[in-house]
Amino acid sequence: MANYPLKRLRRLRYNPLVRDMVRETILTKDDFIYPLFVVPGEKIKNPVKSMPGVFQMSIDTLVEECKDVASLRIPAVILFGIPDHKDEVGSEAYSPNGIIQQAVRAIKANVKNLLVITDVCLCEYTSHGHCGVLQGEDILNDETVSLLAKEAVSHAEAGADIIAPSDMMDGRIIAIRKALDYKGYTKIPIMSYAAKYASGFYGPFRDAAESTPAFGDRRSHQMDIANTNEAMREVESDIEEGADIVMVKPAGAYLDVIYRVKEKFGLPTAAYQVSGEFAMIKAAAQNGWIDGERVMMESLVAIKRAGADMILTYFAKDAAKYLDKTRK
Repeated sequence: MANYPLKRLRRLRYNPLVRDMVRETILTKDDFIYPLFVVPGEKIKNPVKSMPGVFQMSIDTLVEECKDVASLRIPAVILFGIPDHKDEVGSEAYSPNGIIQQAVRAIKANVKNLLVITDVCLCEYTSHGHCGVLQGEDILNDETVSLLAKEAVSHAEAGADIIAPSDMMDGRIIAIRKALDYKGYTKIPIMSYAAKYASGFYGPFRDAAESTPAFGDRRSHQMDIANTNEAMREVESDIEEGADIVMVKPAGAYLDVIYRVKEKFGLPTAAYQVSGEFAMIKAAAQNGWIDGERVMMESLVAIKRAGADMILTYFAKDAAKYLDKTRK
C-alpha cells in the first residue's frame, strides 16, 4: 500500500461532485415510513407538545395528510390509533369499525400510490395501558396473542398493505401468519417489531398515542437495553415464524443491533427512529444548539449506514423536502 505523499485521501473530498460520486451510503425517499396518529372526530389536528410538527388527526384530516405524503413520493405510512373507548381487553383494537379500520378504508379509497402499514398492539386500546390481557399485574401471553391475531385480520380486512406487530409477545408472528393465511391474506407481509427494547426514548410517543401504562412498565416483554445476543434470538424466532421484514426499535442507540441483524439474516430490515430521538433533535435545534436540518440528515444516514433498508421516522416529510431541495 502506498503511503503519504503518494496516498492523499483528501483527493476524493475536495470537489463536491466527486464526493457525491464516491458516497457509500445513499439515502432516498424510498427508505421512509411516516408514522401517523389517528383519533375520532372531524377536522381535528391536535399538536403533540413533546413532538413539534406531529399531530393527532381525525380521519378526514389524516386523508389530506396522506395525500401530501404521497405527493412527496414517500412510499408508506404506519398508523397508530387512539380509540373513543378503552377497556380491559382492548376490544376497539379488533373491532371492524375501530379507528384504525376506518382510517385504513378511508386512505385506501382516497389516496393512490401509498402503502398503509398498521401497528398491531393493544396498549393504545386497553384501559390499563399495557400491551395485553392482564391477570393481576401479569400480562397473559397466549390470551394476548389470540387477540393480536384478531386485530391483524381486522386490519387486513380493512385494506392494510402490511401488518406490523409491536407487542413483543412470544409466538405472535406465527399466530398472525396462520390467521391471515386462513382468511386468505397470504400476500400480506408481516413487518415484525422483532427487537424492541424497553427504552426511555418512547416518552413522547406515549403522549401522542395516549398509551402510558397505568402502573409498572413493559420490561417483562420488551427487551433489556443491554442485550444484543438476545436480539439475534428474537429476530431469528420471528423469521422462523414467518416474518417478512424485521425491525429494530429504537434506532439511534441501537445501530450495532441493526448492523448485526442485517449482517446475520439479510432479511429486509426496518429501524424505528423513535419519538424521543426526534424530540431531542427538534428541541436542540429550536434552542439553536445544533443545525437541525444537518443533524436530521446525519441521524438518518447513520441508520441507513448501519444496515436499515427502511426507516420509520417522524422526519420523513422534512427529510423528503430536504432531498428534493438538495438534489435538483
